[in-house]
Amino acid sequence: MTDLLTLAEQLRLRRISAEELTRQCLQRIEMEDAQLRAWVMVDAAGALEQARRCDEEFARGQVRSWLHGIPVGVKDIINVAGWPTRAGVAGIEPEPCTEDAPVVTRLRQAGAILLGKTVTTPYAAFDPPPTQHPWLVGRTPGGSSSGSAAAVARGMCYAALATQTGGSITRPAAYCGVAGLKPTFGRVSTRGVLPLAPHLDHVGAIASSVRDLAVMLAVIAGFDPQDRFSVHLPVPPAASFLRPGPNRPRLGLISGPWDDRIEETMRQALREACDCWQQQGAVLQNLTTPLGFRDVLRWHRVIMAVEAAAFHETPYRNRPQNYPPKIAALVEEGLQIPAVEYVRCRESQEHWRRQMLTCFHAVDALVTPAAPGPPPTAETTGDPCCNAPWSFLGYPTVGFPVKRTEANEPLAVQLVGRPFCEPCLLAIAAWCEEALHRLGKI
Repeated sequence: MTDLLTLAEQLRLRRISAEELTRQCLQRIEMEDAQLRAWVMVDAAGALEQARRCDEEFARGQVRSWLHGIPVGVKDIINVAGWPTRAGVAGIEPEPCTEDAPVVTRLRQAGAILLGKTVTTPYAAFDPPPTQHPWLVGRTPGGSSSGSAAAVARGMCYAALATQTGGSITRPAAYCGVAGLKPTFGRVSTRGVLPLAPHLDHVGAIASSVRDLAVMLAVIAGFDPQDRFSVHLPVPPAASFLRPGPNRPRLGLISGPWDDRIEETMRQALREACDCWQQQGAVLQNLTTPLGFRDVLRWHRVIMAVEAAAFHETPYRNRPQNYPPKIAALVEEGLQIPAVEYVRCRESQEHWRRQMLTCFHAVDALVTPAAPGPPPTAETTGDPCCNAPWSFLGYPTVGFPVKRTEANEPLAVQLVGRPFCEPCLLAIAAWCEEALHRLGKI
């Protein structure tokens, strides 16, 4: 699959038209999505109209961004004007949204072509989606951003918006063999996005490569004065997200509460990737998380359950038929947790956001598996143990593939960066990705 940046250059040089590119994506969707089921709805006519406008702008020499003329998908918990937000719930027909979420407005302003809505698990929680794995029969594509990951993996779009409360960007990207970015908490507005747990929710992106993720972040990041969690910091220019990485990145291979859940195939893939990076100049050291941080998965679960219950209690009571078993169990769990326990977990969240910064004193980025192993069977969306700690802290992460097993199962790592240091994190991740390519590892 041609990467987004290459296509953007071809569009600027008018070697390919936005309409031609959009028709290619629509053709793939028409040919494959009846089986893959990555899309809730596709607005073919609207997408082609957008593409023609892009081509007219290119003809006038007008270039809005690196996303200008690029077909993208939008996860179906994010509002798009004129389209309904079904949030992965079967059998409902909500009214079309009256306005775009700010993150969608940013895509439109950048000239991206909105193809349609990608499948999410119900309410972006844990119940399996209808989406199939892109090539491994009977395996999960992950969740909750299932459709976004599968659609990018099959070349139905070149990037897609995704969201994460636990591991819903990084894990499906890992299982589908593509790249995923969870920005710093507060970097991208969550207004107009169906909440699961507001103190954990993030909007990010899935694309085929790290550099493509950088292009997406340069567009979707920015302060939103109407979002109480949005942080008023300037967004670096697009060029800073695409700058070359350091010649000798300092990487910290960090242990944590995920260690006991990692499969041997993933351990071996991580060792091989680290060996590759060291051979090409990276400096690696082993780090251990502070002992008290071992409770992070429990703290994360408490906050998620309570905040999900607070949002969903009334509709859950009124329309229980709309809540499949796992999201129903999460709401019930949240309703039973004492208020003092929730408050203590929120206090732990604020404490450890500051405390864990000490991990970066001697390294530029932390390294962990992106998932415990290859994609498991389709009754589950997989274990978010590798991702939930960073959603809890709100630190930025970038995940990308490092290997395929003999059974063609993708394995991926994630890099974790300092808050609001996405340019540095993306540059290091791109260096690591390119190092693997140079040695033929991926």
